Amino acid sequence: MSNTDQFFNKTVIGHPAALFVLFFTEMWERFSYYGMRAILVIFLTGAILGDNPGWGWSSSSALSLLGTYAMFAYLAPLVGGWLGDKKIGYRKGVVIGAFLMTLGHASMAIETPIFLYLGISLLVVGTGFFKPNITSIISKIYEGRDDKKDGAFNIFYMGVNAGAFLGIMLCGWVGERVGWSFGFGLAGIFMLLGMIQFYYAQPLFGEIGDVPEKSDEKHIVKQETSEKLNPFLPVDYILITLFVICALIFIINDPLSKIGGIDILNFTYFGMENSLFFALLAFITFILLLFIRIPRYTPIVKDRMIVFTIFCVFTVFFWAAFEQGAGSLPLYTRDFTDRLLEGNSALIFQIIDISVTVIPLLIITYVLLSLFNKTYVEISFSNIVLGISFIIVWGIIIFKIYSELQSSSTEVPITWFAILNSLFIIVFAPLFAKWWDSKYNPPASVKYFLGLALLGVGFGFLAFGARNVPAGADSASLSMIWLVLAYLFHTLGELCLSPMGLSYLSKLIPARMIAFMFGVYYLAVAIGNKLAHYIGGDIEKITAEYSLSGFFLIFTIVPIALGLVSLLLHPLIKKSMHGIK
Repeated sequence: MSNTDQFFNKTVIGHPAALFVLFFTEMWERFSYYGMRAILVIFLTGAILGDNPGWGWSSSSALSLLGTYAMFAYLAPLVGGWLGDKKIGYRKGVVIGAFLMTLGHASMAIETPIFLYLGISLLVVGTGFFKPNITSIISKIYEGRDDKKDGAFNIFYMGVNAGAFLGIMLCGWVGERVGWSFGFGLAGIFMLLGMIQFYYAQPLFGEIGDVPEKSDEKHIVKQETSEKLNPFLPVDYILITLFVICALIFIINDPLSKIGGIDILNFTYFGMENSLFFALLAFITFILLLFIRIPRYTPIVKDRMIVFTIFCVFTVFFWAAFEQGAGSLPLYTRDFTDRLLEGNSALIFQIIDISVTVIPLLIITYVLLSLFNKTYVEISFSNIVLGISFIIVWGIIIFKIYSELQSSSTEVPITWFAILNSLFIIVFAPLFAKWWDSKYNPPASVKYFLGLALLGVGFGFLAFGARNVPAGADSASLSMIWLVLAYLFHTLGELCLSPMGLSYLSKLIPARMIAFMFGVYYLAVAIGNKLAHYIGGDIEKITAEYSLSGFFLIFTIVPIALGLVSLLLHPLIKKSMHGIK
């Protein structure tokens, strides 16, 4: 009998009740993350005067800060995961992370520069503790039950999207309509409730996620391997150190120079700005490291490492374009999209808005009631807190619907379009899962082509829609349909490419290197996020010198071109994978 069979004695929809505690905890964390992110750039770049004033930052400054935050948020879990594994245990890691993120959102609600930076710092550290440890708990619950693991992570992933959906909708609406502080504060309230709900549900987890005991290390058996190892040499450490130093200077200097006019090591480097020089130096150093290390592996491992490196390059550029959805696209939505609806158009939108809000929430509420039914006696206080959370959500939604129905005309919130990504994922993810499980499952190079090409087509719609906006224009009234089509194709591209990265990583990389290479993969995602907002911050400059259409053409041409490169490399990639499918 498996040590985890005890969890399957009390199930909800065929899975352990403990999974759904994690589902809701992750949902509130994603609620707070995406809710805050949805309003951050709009708040920072908003007019200083008005009914709901912002801070009047330039898009370059706001997106520079967002990019640095996003990059650190992807890198911090590398440290938090190690602490969970070795020092504090997974459950304590989740609680610490949730508590720090609660403080972070509360700090941002104060709306002063010091508390903004403090809040973002707390969110980064909190994410580092939270993210890796909550997924580790799921893996432990399903040890020995691989037949159930895929379904478990699909359910968990739905919690991610449900949280993103609700967070963007509610924090976005409250932030835009009521006040930015209330939007940031709402994210913090639900993070706090999520933490309390998880903390008081710990009896369901047994010994899983406890603080690791040092005596456990004696039971770890090091597997013998005949594979030639590739130890790190002094030159490797030198290049890694140089890469880390240059990368940190770029990551920190970029927002400092744009927001506060402060430059780290303020010298002139070949006519390039400080941040760009160190970014290029970090890139060159990393490439040198790859050229030195990869040839030292055995032939099969070397070939597979080259394939993994190619996939990481595609990943960087994919996220550099995709994450415009958090940076430049909200600015495009605010300044260049006609969001005012009247008469029948307003009524149709209200019906759609109510439907996409209420129906998913009804489904999630059904899951909540099922969890209540199975665990109310054992974790009653946790369930009460969870119930209060949903009462608050339903209250805000009813108030939102009532307020919108009272108006004869409707202005679609800027943040409303961002929920389309989560909505389309919920709709299309099951179809893509069936496709990948069928005999028509395409090879890796085709999936990367589809992901990049669909992403480029999405930006192509925006470029086409903005074709008549003259260079230097700071506003326009373009149709909302271009945004809807863009988010649709971006999501289809994400479904082709995003889940594939970790899957191929687990297949291509030797088991002894998995943890380290997970870090490399998330580094690629982090670089993509930073690059996205570094480029997106120039939307005003590019729009003034060329045109709005020209800005989006960059993100149309580059991904499609890289997708075609993926197709051209198909024979090489297939051969170098040595049978991996």
